[in-house]
Amino acid sequence: MSYDWSVAFVAFCLVFMIWALIADRLKPGLIMFSCVVMMLCAGILQPKECLEGFSNKGMITVALLFLVSEGVRRSGILEQIIMNLLPLKKTTPTRANARLLPTIAALSAFLNNTPVVVIFAPIIKNWARKVGLPHTKFLIPLSYATVLGGICTLIGTSTNLVVDGLIQESGREGMSMFELGKVGIIICLVGLAYLIFYSHYLLPDNRESESEDEDKAEGVHRVEIVLRSRFPGLGKNLREFDFYRHYGATVRSIRRGGMLLSGDWMNMPLENHDSLLLDTDDKFVQEYQESTSFLISSYDADNQPLNEKKRYFALLLLVFMIIGATVGELPYVRNLVPGFKFDMFFFVCLTTVIMAWTKIFNPRRYSKYISWDVLVTIACAFAISKGMQNSGFADYIADIIIACADVIGQTEHGSYAMLAILFLITNLFTELITNNAAAALSFPLALAVAEKLGVDPMPFFICICVAASAAFSTPIGYQTNLLVQGIGGYRFTDYVKVGLPLNIIVFIISVFVIPLIWPIR
Repeated sequence: MSYDWSVAFVAFCLVFMIWALIADRLKPGLIMFSCVVMMLCAGILQPKECLEGFSNKGMITVALLFLVSEGVRRSGILEQIIMNLLPLKKTTPTRANARLLPTIAALSAFLNNTPVVVIFAPIIKNWARKVGLPHTKFLIPLSYATVLGGICTLIGTSTNLVVDGLIQESGREGMSMFELGKVGIIICLVGLAYLIFYSHYLLPDNRESESEDEDKAEGVHRVEIVLRSRFPGLGKNLREFDFYRHYGATVRSIRRGGMLLSGDWMNMPLENHDSLLLDTDDKFVQEYQESTSFLISSYDADNQPLNEKKRYFALLLLVFMIIGATVGELPYVRNLVPGFKFDMFFFVCLTTVIMAWTKIFNPRRYSKYISWDVLVTIACAFAISKGMQNSGFADYIADIIIACADVIGQTEHGSYAMLAILFLITNLFTELITNNAAAALSFPLALAVAEKLGVDPMPFFICICVAASAAFSTPIGYQTNLLVQGIGGYRFTDYVKVGLPLNIIVFIISVFVIPLIWPIR
């Protein structure tokens, strides 16, 4: 197999994968697995290389963190925290966000972002109505705060663990728990300041009176869902597609692009990313929380009653996991038991087993709480990165990046230019496809650039972690952005107005601060 042919073939595979991810033809995991199989058939990947990602410690850590997040969510501690933060009397968006967003970012540094948004969004919306404030001033900042918090720690988002796993696969020392925090905390503080003091000027007021404000019957739960491309009723109206017969729920309203459909909306064909407000029973969330046809973006608090006895125990276990993994990285602890690693993997395993045996989450349904498609996506990310390296594709693109940097300037300016180019490539990918796929595509490029220059690759790896998470400019860039779109009644342009300046802020801080902390030498 010639070098040129393999590079061209991998380029074709990646273009196909990106097109399929943007078009949402299949779930991301299957699309990326298809790409892996194509490389396997071409001899670019060996069977062992295809399977290595499925046994990677980072991927297993992500799986267990889903269970830890579910345990914390089930305990009810998140609801208690948010209710204590919300002002009970009339306030301003600036003061309210100043109380809410730092705490939300701190929680998201250690918990999965999606349950944080799903739980907090309806509570914040109902509170805003009671104190006479537009809920639209709070929900996009809620989503963005979870993303900013996730940048600060190794476990803040699965993307960080993916990159960490790729680093270790390349034979290098992985990142510590708070390695990313050296730049992540700066980004988070500046980003939160922007959201607290300026975002409400760019966000709209409430646009329409909404049907979810109407009274609901006793025993009925209010749930909002976002349709996906695999929803069987797309292209049909609600008279043709009997939603109640399929899912046991009644549709109360439909939002499209943030706008509440009016008139004879029952006869309007359903479209991808439509938000539907439902009246359901208490089993709906449990049965369809892992549905491939739609995302559950919010539900009322009655679906998950608080568990008073286990609330603080769940919080204690979370703190134990974080402190244990942090202390376990200290040189003294490492030397205490040679050959044994008290790392995040060890403590998340221990925490998960304790939560299961104490039934903080339902151990009989544990498989329901894990997003298996995310795990397949992560495992395939390792194989795709390996294929990009084996074929020479990564080296080819690295030469182009270095050449572009050389045009801008010599050593010092060229370093900043290379970081900027890598950031923009990764950020563009993450706005169009999944953040884990974006990290997988960018990692081998970063590694190839560093190896060709003979420099430490860590600043490039850190840049990828930040850029892959910084998806603020579109509702589809990050799942939490999509979840709040229907609840808040946001339009696409609302994300551009608020998110694009935040993207620029993160870009500038990353390009200029990362080389100061991790010198390119």
